[in-house]
Amino acid sequence: MEIIYDRILTVNLVCSTLVFYAAARIYVLPRLNEWGFRKVIMPILLLHSFRHLGLMFLTRGATYPGIPMEFAYPAALGDLLAAVLAIVSLLAVAKNLKASRALVWLFNIEGTLDLVAAIVLATVYGAPVHMGPAYWIPAFWVPALLVTHYITFLISVRK
Repeated sequence: MEIIYDRILTVNLVCSTLVFYAAARIYVLPRLNEWGFRKVIMPILLLHSFRHLGLMFLTRGATYPGIPMEFAYPAALGDLLAAVLAIVSLLAVAKNLKASRALVWLFNIEGTLDLVAAIVLATVYGAPVHMGPAYWIPAFWVPALLVTHYITFLISVRK
């Protein structure tokens, strides 16, 4: 029975990702060409600007005692870096700077790798049972971020 409880976060992550992907398939992906790069990327970068919330993994009260630091530090600091890159990219896109596309690529690659690493580290070190109130981050927030990273890759390769 313990094994089932250990897999609930995985089920939440997969199901939430499917829901966010379905929403993207219905509302966003059919309109990518119509909306264009700026109209699609600006709200995505605003959303990812909130990734500083990953610092909750380092906060007492947001997690239970015993959260593996091998997971918590890389997840928190990787999210913080993604938030900074999202904000810098947002400013560059808003000002139509030549470097904006390169910055968006940098943000998107770092942000995606951060999420993949956090999922792997959480699994390897058994972090889900210690997440406490921060459980909503991987159960709800990470799926939204994964889908928006996917959309960012799609819009970034288009002319």
